[in-house]
Amino acid sequence: EVFKPKLKTNQKKVIFLTWEELNRLRDYPIPESKKYLERVRDVFLFCCFTGLRYSDVFNLRRSDVKSGHIEVTTVKTADSLTIELNNHSKTILEKYKDVSFENDKALPVISNQKMNDYLKELAELAQINEPIRETYYKGNERIDVVTPKYALLGTHAGRRTFICNALSLGIPAQVVMKWTGHSDYKAMKPYIDIADDIKATAMDKFNQL
Repeated sequence: EVFKPKLKTNQKKVIFLTWEELNRLRDYPIPESKKYLERVRDVFLFCCFTGLRYSDVFNLRRSDVKSGHIEVTTVKTADSLTIELNNHSKTILEKYKDVSFENDKALPVISNQKMNDYLKELAELAQINEPIRETYYKGNERIDVVTPKYALLGTHAGRRTFICNALSLGIPAQVVMKWTGHSDYKAMKPYIDIADDIKATAMDKFNQL
């Protein structure tokens, strides 16, 4: 039998916001000169509180918004999803209900590229700067790169934030999968590992009482 060396893979870190970071981003007072960041924040927070991908929030129409939930056919997988609204996502929809957008969109979504750029700018201002270490391999050489979290933030972090925080709140994985459209439990595994880490550090909070 031929010996096959185990290939070292470049594992991508799951970039998401903790509850504390999410609150910091939400409560950050956007300066007058940067009002364009407000709509970007609202759309990103909507993803953080619904689990929607950028493409689905971009396509969200007013007709998809029902009483207490939204009905979405996802762009990527053509799944039909019913996602209940919580107070956070309801408040964001309510804020824009009387503002008219082209194609009867529900929210003021700009291009993905621009949104990613503005999101990084907003997160830097809100000091979302936890150092994130990522490890890469070039042949046999190991390369460690440390980057502040804000520089790695993109629209997809909204969906990941929703999943990680939902699991850490104790919502069962199979319920979260109904909201996100994940059909494969394996795809949830990295998120479940993160939720377990959050749970482990949460126990330390008892020691501070």
